[in-house]
Amino acid sequence: MPTLRDVAKLAGVSHTTASHVLNGTKRVRPEVVDRVWAAVETLKYRLNRPAQALRRGQSHILGLVLPDLTNPFFPGLAQAIGLAVRKAGYALNLVDSLEDGAVEAEGLSRLAEEQVAGAIWVPVGTYVPPPFPVVLLDRTTEGADGVEADHFLGGQLQARHALDLGHQRVGLLSGPQSLRSARLRREGFLAEAETGGLEVVWEEEVPFSLKLSPRARARLRAIRNKEITLVVAANDVIAVAALEVLREAGIRVPEEVSLVGYDDIPWATLVHPPLTTVRQPMKEMAEAAIALFLRRLQEPGGEAVRIVLPVTLIPRGSTQEVKQ
Repeated sequence: MPTLRDVAKLAGVSHTTASHVLNGTKRVRPEVVDRVWAAVETLKYRLNRPAQALRRGQSHILGLVLPDLTNPFFPGLAQAIGLAVRKAGYALNLVDSLEDGAVEAEGLSRLAEEQVAGAIWVPVGTYVPPPFPVVLLDRTTEGADGVEADHFLGGQLQARHALDLGHQRVGLLSGPQSLRSARLRREGFLAEAETGGLEVVWEEEVPFSLKLSPRARARLRAIRNKEITLVVAANDVIAVAALEVLREAGIRVPEEVSLVGYDDIPWATLVHPPLTTVRQPMKEMAEAAIALFLRRLQEPGGEAVRIVLPVTLIPRGSTQEVKQ
């Protein structure tokens, strides 16, 4: 079984420095921190987290605060984070805030009482720092460590796909503009649409849920009038809801109208037709969030870091070229 001295030797540092890195007892240069954690991974060295907790008055548990477990994107994200957390030697305490600020505050308070080492957090509303280290995920803000996908690029990719297929007139089901991620997706789409001459005939702001507004449902049912050839949804849950409305109205996808989503949740391949969508890199997001958390333990006074990861468009059967 590898020892701390083995880790120190492989990382090219002293036993004392390796101990400071793993226990968070002294600030160490970032490049040294990276070498030590790389050695830990290579040697499969297991940290004695219970002993650390006793010494530091802190558990070896990491909180995970998510806003809505009925949205399939978040259970998938939770699974990816769970794998990354276990790999780092921590256990996970999950809080579902139900998109409710009061429930979220209660959950954060409970995590503080349990003396968690920190938390990965997708906030519901305004960010207020809790009394432990956090890394914001997906919904980041200035002044806090955060990891997010490149939502602006994601919106651009939706528009580029539309243009590549010859679409000229589209309808936009934009997500809640109170959320930064939804705003960036919309801004990216509109910027690329303007550059390419893609006209947004109508737009409806809807929540990230299966419950579309009456106006949005009416817009979809009127598509047979040929005013648009593509519906752009701010996430896959909205796209699935739109697909159901179109099916009820007897409007075929993609023969009469194409449909594109965002997130690449598991449902995207289960619906008919399979959904063209923008894939968020959940595994990479989870690993980056845990890496940021571990670095924050080593550098509690360091500047906040935001990591933005690229997204990719996954073409499937819900979109097709416009027939002239």
